[in-house]
Formats: sequence, structure tokens, C-alpha cells
Amino acid sequence: MALVGSFPFNSFLSGVLSCVGTAVLAVCLRIQVNKDNKEFKDLAPERAFADFVLCNLVLHLVIMNFLG
Repeated sequence: MALVGSFPFNSFLSGVLSCVGTAVLAVCLRIQVNKDNKEFKDLAPERAFADFVLCNLVLHLVIMNFLG
């Protein structure tokens, strides 16, 4: 647990991880919803958005747990 330390560092680290995680999830959503992408042709946009919302919820629950 080398990352867990003092309170100001925890809040800074949580903010950075939240921003980076949300950006990664948004990029994944855009890749899945893009009609030109052949890999996710059979995946419904509603399913991709539901995955995005669920993963974003889990990410922010982990961030809130890390904050204490």
C-alpha cells in the first residue's frame, strides 16, 4: 500500500484516477458505438451505454471507498 498515505495525497490521487478512468471509459464507449468499427457490429448501442454507466458507477464507488 505504497500509494495510500496522507489525506491531501489521497484526494489528489483519487481525482486523477477518476478523471483518467472516466476518459478511458468514454473512449471505450465511443469505440463501441462507432458504426464504422467492424469489431462491435453486433453490439447494440444501448448495451454499450449500459456497460459504460455500470462501469462508471463501479469506478466512482471504488474512488469514494479510496477517499474514506
